[in-house]
Amino acid sequence: MAAAGAEERRGAAGPERAHSSGPGPLGSLLSRLPLAPAPAPRRRTASQCKPEPPLLRTSKRTIYTAGRPPWYTETGAPVDEAFVIGLCGGSASGKTTVATRIIEALDVPWVVLLSMDSFYKVLDEGQQALAARSDYNFDHPDAFDFELLVNVLRKLKKGKSVKVPVYDFTTHSRRREWKTVYGANVIVFEGILAFANKELLKLLDMKVFVDTDSDIRLVRRLQRDIMERGRDVAGVIKQYNKFVKPAFEQYIEPTVQVADIVVPRGGENFVALDLIVQHVHSQLEKREITVRNKDTTRDEFIFYSKRLMRLLIEHALSFLPLKSVTVETPQGTTYEGKRFHRQRITGVSILRAGETMEQALTAVCKDIRLGKILIQTNLDTGEPELHYLRLPKEISEDYVILMDSTVSTGAAAMMAVRVLLDHDVQEDRIFLLSLLMAEMGVHSVAYAFPRVHIITTAVDKRVNEEFHIIPGIGNFGDRYFGTDGPSAWCESDSVDC
Repeated sequence: MAAAGAEERRGAAGPERAHSSGPGPLGSLLSRLPLAPAPAPRRRTASQCKPEPPLLRTSKRTIYTAGRPPWYTETGAPVDEAFVIGLCGGSASGKTTVATRIIEALDVPWVVLLSMDSFYKVLDEGQQALAARSDYNFDHPDAFDFELLVNVLRKLKKGKSVKVPVYDFTTHSRRREWKTVYGANVIVFEGILAFANKELLKLLDMKVFVDTDSDIRLVRRLQRDIMERGRDVAGVIKQYNKFVKPAFEQYIEPTVQVADIVVPRGGENFVALDLIVQHVHSQLEKREITVRNKDTTRDEFIFYSKRLMRLLIEHALSFLPLKSVTVETPQGTTYEGKRFHRQRITGVSILRAGETMEQALTAVCKDIRLGKILIQTNLDTGEPELHYLRLPKEISEDYVILMDSTVSTGAAAMMAVRVLLDHDVQEDRIFLLSLLMAEMGVHSVAYAFPRVHIITTAVDKRVNEEFHIIPGIGNFGDRYFGTDGPSAWCESDSVDC
């Protein structure tokens, strides 16, 4: 398994389908997605008190999570500050488009998009009247609450959750409900005066100026304000000539001097966007913390392992037999989806490390039944031995998710498969899930049971003379549970013991 971490700054390979001929990676970015919180009772830290967004979206995936944010150590201290990209440019220059395309190209979930438009000051009655007549200057620095903006961005950069005002452009006022925004590894901040405040500039790690021709900006502003904000043509042109154009020339255009990158043509300049994305990825990699790293704290190890487990399980469920189903949405339209149409799914963990994956499985499949198998390796014979077995009743017709954290030689996994076959589970209904496998283990299981589905996040090339996976991640059970390494026995061949 490659390095696991948040938004590729801790890069692990994502879930991939393994075959005897050797698997190919599904994508290293998957390793940075959140999964589930650590279940083991342990010392309560400040980080455990932080709320977490229940839903994260990227351009390709939707991830439900109740996990702890990745920017705290086990002592509750921030691991590192977020990387903040500042996007500045004239009104309707395409800043939001550039921000969206950067986020899509990064394709990571822990990204926050913060707009300066949310921080317009609250207008009094006189200012409201001026705004209604298009006589209020919304492009002047005095129109923005920079104190609130700097405070919010500073907290986000430190990984804290904040309340952000929601501005209504139709009524020129803040709505009563503020939205909660959670810190991330990457923050994209965009606004016409993003570079106009010295304290704000100190928080920006990368400054991008979006340079678009003034005629194009005027046409875009006309389209936006008339179609989206209910303004009339005369009012838009009046405001542009009286406030927007002079403010651009006086306050916005001069700030191009502080920009690290100038992007002509906005969102259509894919070369510039690609350079920005590459730079952000390189900066995230410099902050790398990995589950492979022996110096990674147990707190971080559990956090990222849980997220990998959740991804792995969600990916594995896509291989179940699904049938098409049509549903009617609340909007009265139809939607074509998929539904599992067989009897049921059962989870079976190979103790003890495989048990760590149960919470991620039950988070996805709420009513799933769970079984357990304890297999230990006899140090005298080198053979796996079955010590404990507890399976749900009538398992023969089920689809079984067989879980183990790591698989080295495959001996324990093969014994577990044989146990399931002895209970009349059909071979093609067994799904072996592991966070990390050695090629030897993949080939062994696939050769012995060619119809078993093998799904893992990564495959390492070899094992050493003691059958430890190389490069491996160490003894998963000991690192996860915080126990000392075994001195006289091994729980299974699937850990590097």
